[in-house]
Amino acid sequence: MKLSGFDYYLPKELIAQEPLACRDASRLLVVERKTRTISHRSFKDLAGYFKQLDLLVLNNTKVIPARLLGVKKDTLGKVDLLLAQRLTDKRFKVLIKPHLKIGGELIFNGLRAQLVEDKVLEFKNALPDEVLKKIGLMPLPPYIKRQPGERDSLRYQTVYARNPGAIAAPTAGLHFTRELIKEIEEKEVRIAHITLHVGVGTFKPVRSEDIRNHIMEPEEFNIPQKTIRDIITIKEKGGRVFAVGTTTTRALEASSESISNYPESSIQNPASNGCTDLFIYPGYKFKLVDCLLTNFHLPKTTLLMLVCAFTGRGLTMQAYQEAIEEKYRFYSYGDAMLIV
Repeated sequence: MKLSGFDYYLPKELIAQEPLACRDASRLLVVERKTRTISHRSFKDLAGYFKQLDLLVLNNTKVIPARLLGVKKDTLGKVDLLLAQRLTDKRFKVLIKPHLKIGGELIFNGLRAQLVEDKVLEFKNALPDEVLKKIGLMPLPPYIKRQPGERDSLRYQTVYARNPGAIAAPTAGLHFTRELIKEIEEKEVRIAHITLHVGVGTFKPVRSEDIRNHIMEPEEFNIPQKTIRDIITIKEKGGRVFAVGTTTTRALEASSESISNYPESSIQNPASNGCTDLFIYPGYKFKLVDCLLTNFHLPKTTLLMLVCAFTGRGLTMQAYQEAIEEKYRFYSYGDAMLIV
């Protein structure tokens, strides 16, 4: 399966640089898998696609201000750093631009740190969350060609974000408002949550022309007991599971076997804490997810491959081409696609 089969051309002007004034003002491209039809709606119309007994699953991870701007201690050269993963109260896995040699020291707003291993930075003192909030910036993706501002602290975060730890937003959820969630609940649709902290693994580039040789970086996730109970109940009653985003989808599919092995009557404490490197690409058979809400993804990425696995590569690329022709807004602050 060739990497080139997941490529497409996107005009730069379609890459959204700012969020819309209202979250649910986004457009919604709807793909019907059975009829292979594509239609165009507003995200405000989303509630109309749910039926009684459906389950909406959201990723409640919260983006941390993981981007730090500082200087090298010796040369005062500027450094742009991303805290990819917390290892201890002082140590982090990091991505640094420009390159820094092991032993190199950095200064961030008076805080000192040293690169002690390859891609491992240690601060002189502990870096608690309250300090990080003061010195850190929201880690907007590199295709947004501006510095993050105060507005991004609110808008590059879902309205239901609860558990801090992500270095990127689960962007399919950015369109939801509390009012829209309430409207969906009023249709007797259950709302459930999982947590998967979006890390560098989600964005690790695929470098092999044969995509089957790609290895995903593991990401930790948690599926609460209530969510597992809801999934089992909905499936037994013939309802559908709507996954919001590729992160939610990967967490659910990674846990599908363990969830399916829990008859509801025998559940004691089935909360699922795990770590997944599941790579979903065409040929994968989905076990739990029935409908997928997602944003538009970059070419040749594992995110696009997951959507192709769910929708079919041909229909997915057709939908993307139509979205380009209709001038949809792409990527993190862009429009959404619903596959039913």
